[in-house]
Order: sequence, then C-alpha cells, then structure tokens
Amino acid sequence: MFKFVLQRLIQSIPSMIGVTIIGFFLVHIVPGGPAQAMLGPKATPLRIAQINREFGLNKPLPVQYIHWLGQLLQGNLGVSYYYNESVWSLIMTNMPRTLSIVGIGIVIAHVVSILLGSVQAYFHDTKFDYGMTALTYFFYSMPYFWLGIIIILIFSINLGWFPSGGLSNPLNPNPGFGSWAAHTTLPVLTLVLGTVAGWGRYMRTSMTEHLVQDYVRTARAKGLKESVVVLKHALRNSVLPLITLLGFALPSLFSGVLLIEVIFNYPGMGLLFWDAANQRDYPIIMGVVVITGFLTIIGNLLADLLYGLVDPRIQYN
Repeated sequence: MFKFVLQRLIQSIPSMIGVTIIGFFLVHIVPGGPAQAMLGPKATPLRIAQINREFGLNKPLPVQYIHWLGQLLQGNLGVSYYYNESVWSLIMTNMPRTLSIVGIGIVIAHVVSILLGSVQAYFHDTKFDYGMTALTYFFYSMPYFWLGIIIILIFSINLGWFPSGGLSNPLNPNPGFGSWAAHTTLPVLTLVLGTVAGWGRYMRTSMTEHLVQDYVRTARAKGLKESVVVLKHALRNSVLPLITLLGFALPSLFSGVLLIEVIFNYPGMGLLFWDAANQRDYPIIMGVVVITGFLTIIGNLLADLLYGLVDPRIQYN
C-alpha cells in the first residue's frame, strides 16, 4: 500500500503544477490589483507604479510565477499584502475551522445519505419514496448561499436557537466548546442539506440495483435474515459509488464552504479567500488555491484507500 500511495502522490505533482499555473495567471489577469485596492479610486498612476514595484508586480508574469514557484518549493507562501502577515500563519489559523465544517459535514452527510438512500431503495415506488424524492430535489435545487439565508431566517432570526454568524460571542473573552458548537451548527447544517440531496439519490439508485441482483436472491433463498441480506450483502456493495463520489465532490464541497463561510461570516479559509479576492491579495489567494488543491488530491487518495477497506477484492499492488 505504501508503494501505491507514493506512486499516487508522485502522479499528482503535474496536476498541482497545472493548478498553480492556471490559478496564478487567472488571478493576475483580473482587472485591478493590490495597489488599486489599497489606494482606492483616487490613486495616482505614479503611486500605483511604486507599489507594484515594491511587490514585484511590474515584472512579466512568467518571471513572477517562477519566483513564486521557487518560494513555494522552499515552503514559503509569501506575506499578505493586506494583513502584512505570513500567509502560512493565516492559513494555519483559519484552515482548522474550515476542515471542521467539511469533516463534520462529510461524516453526517454520508451517514444520512446511506440511511436515506437505503430506506428509499427498500421501499421504492411508495409514498415515502416519492415524498423523500421531492424533498431531496427541493434541497438539491438550492444553491448554498440561498439555503444558508433560509436557515438563518428560520433557526436564528425566527426561532432564535442559534447565532446567525461569527465564531464566538464577542462579549465572552474565553469561548468554550459550547460557543463553538453553537456557531458551527448552522454552517454544517447548510453543507449537509445541500450535500445529502445529491448523495442520497446516488445511494438510492445504487441500492435499488443491488437489491435485485442474483447474490441477494441467493442470500434470501438460503434463509438468511432480511437485515443480514440488506446490511451485510446489498449495503456493503451499494456504498462503493458513494465513496467514489466523495473524491469527485471535494472541490465542490470546498467551493460550497466558501459561500457558506461568507454567508455566516465564519472565519475560515473561505472567508479568508473572499476577503483576499476583494483586496487583490495575491499571496493569500494563491496560498488558498495550493492548499485546497492539495487537500483535494489527499481526499481522492483517501477515497481510493477506503475502497480497499470496503471491498476486500481490491488489492493495492
């Protein structure tokens, strides 16, 4: 397995380089720049040229990219133009918060999707199946930002159960786990509802196909309990497409978290990226792009490894 993991990591190097090239050039060709964002609309061309020279932005883009890539290979993501702080320190401060939303959301979404899809498949073409299908399509059609606004209106403004945003109570200098949980619940709920809607449909389709396979009929003919037939035989094979979907869905999950963090003003990687984009803070933008790309590659690798745990027939040689 170690050889397989090492081979996959080596194969991902060209992908990461491609991500950095595309991200770097797209970021720098957008109209405006750090100097314009800092000085405002009344900035003079002379002052803009001075700031661009200080940041090295007056050099050709290929030269800037090679210099930035050389710093990246040394483990240096640069210094933020806006915060005047190391990009690494900013990312290390905000990344655990984003990973907590994504990690908790993925676990809950997988559990709910497996349960919901399995129950729908077992009772397919019933009123329960039709009702849950309509409900999942309702959430599936909603973008994250719209779903987040509705959740804030219901659970924060109307019911007053949870805070509408932020990470802690500003009146509490030492917020504990309870404050963190209260402020994280609604962002996680938004991610889960938007994710389960799609994943549940995949699980239902996969489970429906496996329930009519010959090995399921054989298991029932042997007199095995229905719970054993469904959970041990059909469910274990039906969950494989959901694991594959996790690897492909990670980029969209991170982009969804960006919108969620902006809506809930949650201080994570998404909100950091959003503020950096508004300020044209190139080092932060590229730092977030690199970290997100790396996490996506790691997520795809973990999905492949989970395949082997779920299906013993798969060997990593």
